[in-house]
Amino acid sequence: MKTPNLLKIHHIVSVIVRFILGTVFIVAGIPKILDTASFAGTVYNYHLLPDIFINIFAITLPWLEVIIGGMLIMGIWMPGTVIFYNLLMVTFIGALSFNTARGLDISCGCFSTEPGDIIDMGTIFRDLIILSASMY
Repeated sequence: MKTPNLLKIHHIVSVIVRFILGTVFIVAGIPKILDTASFAGTVYNYHLLPDIFINIFAITLPWLEVIIGGMLIMGIWMPGTVIFYNLLMVTFIGALSFNTARGLDISCGCFSTEPGDIIDMGTIFRDLIILSASMY
């Protein structure tokens, strides 16, 4: 049986983790919203989507990140929000892993639309840590 102090600590840690993870998605989404054209180029470079879906994906994904991040911070519809957060993280990890395995030297597009954040094992490891925290 959990003691009241342990439950209180769990709640505090949960709120802190929610705030950090929500902030990660908001910080990742805003630059993409502000420069959708560059983000569409980044999505194209992944070579995972048919050309017809690239623009709609580049427009909707950043908004989805910001909305999910905001919902996580505010504690709105937590079961669904966490499921969507985890699904997006698994998708991101899959895309990064696939392109790393293919040996593509492309920009991640994770937190910026600027070229330079090249995908590598460190990027995948960072996302695995974020996914682990979101599973908490």
